[in-house]
Amino acid sequence: MCNTAAVISPRSSHPETSPTFEDRLIQAYNDAAMVLMISLGHRAGLLNALAGAPPLTSNAIAERAGLNERYVREWLGAMVAARVVETDPGNGTYQLPAEHAALLTNSGNANLAVFAQYIPLLGTVEDDVVRCFREGGGVPYERYGRFHEVMAEDSGQTVLPALIDHILPLVPGLAKRLESGIDVLDVGCGRGRALLILAQRYPQSRFTGYDLSPEAVAWAQERAHSLRLSNVRFDARDLSDFDRTAPVGGFDFVTTFDAVHDQARPLNVLRGIHRALRSGGAYLMQDIHGTSHHHQDRDHILGTFLYALSTMHCMTVSLAQGGEGLGAMWGREKATTMLRAAGFKDIVVHRLEHDAQNDYYVIHKDPQP
Repeated sequence: MCNTAAVISPRSSHPETSPTFEDRLIQAYNDAAMVLMISLGHRAGLLNALAGAPPLTSNAIAERAGLNERYVREWLGAMVAARVVETDPGNGTYQLPAEHAALLTNSGNANLAVFAQYIPLLGTVEDDVVRCFREGGGVPYERYGRFHEVMAEDSGQTVLPALIDHILPLVPGLAKRLESGIDVLDVGCGRGRALLILAQRYPQSRFTGYDLSPEAVAWAQERAHSLRLSNVRFDARDLSDFDRTAPVGGFDFVTTFDAVHDQARPLNVLRGIHRALRSGGAYLMQDIHGTSHHHQDRDHILGTFLYALSTMHCMTVSLAQGGEGLGAMWGREKATTMLRAAGFKDIVVHRLEHDAQNDYYVIHKDPQP
């Protein structure tokens, strides 16, 4: 273990240097460690064990979570230092404040501990990404282990709870059409959780999901089978040639949720979606909110995080397929330009109050009156 005191000195030893950036770096290292511990606490069930609990000793917390006390005690030390967990040294107890639990467990409107998992997960491919910096190429999907699991948990908070009441109403008249029965395609469906909800809600409609990952598709198929859904199917499919292989006029409604920017050939995918839509059909694209300009993304509330996520996953998985490496932060200008190049003309962009991370594009195959 390195001695950080050897490189981080008190301000007084550098009177000629502004301490601002040094302070920021030190805080960043502490915050990064906090995020790692939040991820660990989420996965191990410690945060949920603490939520709503009275002050407890480390032994009681370990017993409550079914974990080893020594590890729990060290984790608690990190959480206390980060001021996430409070402690009473007089009786050796620990407690997660209710306002913290509301943000880090399912007891609130959004569990932000879910997003903490991206940091350690992406760290597992750092060696691969460093190699790509030197040699080019990319890191393939299969190197990311739990990525689809975490993405499903992520979309479970941003997409699924808002799907019926907030996202679908962005397309006028869509709910009634789904009730009557239409053909729906989700491109880059991952584990298919959005389609599974829709298939249950609208039994008269027919749903299809495509994704590059066989593992994600297998999970979706198994889940559909367990739910006894006969109106939904999933296929593992590379969509690089979707502009030529998409079924002409095969669908009334197409969705992509945070998927286009990952594609090897995003313009081909968009052209394929245009080809697959019937006249009067609609395309709903959720994708990362950005400006298409680095300097304009400095004030983005999640700008650094999203560019890092793109460097470590979104861009490189596309390059691994010999693709364009569009990246997560392609932004509205680039997205709109590509949609028009794909043949779409009627494009409206929405923001939803619950989702600071994404834009929602509603695009019709034919211009609406």
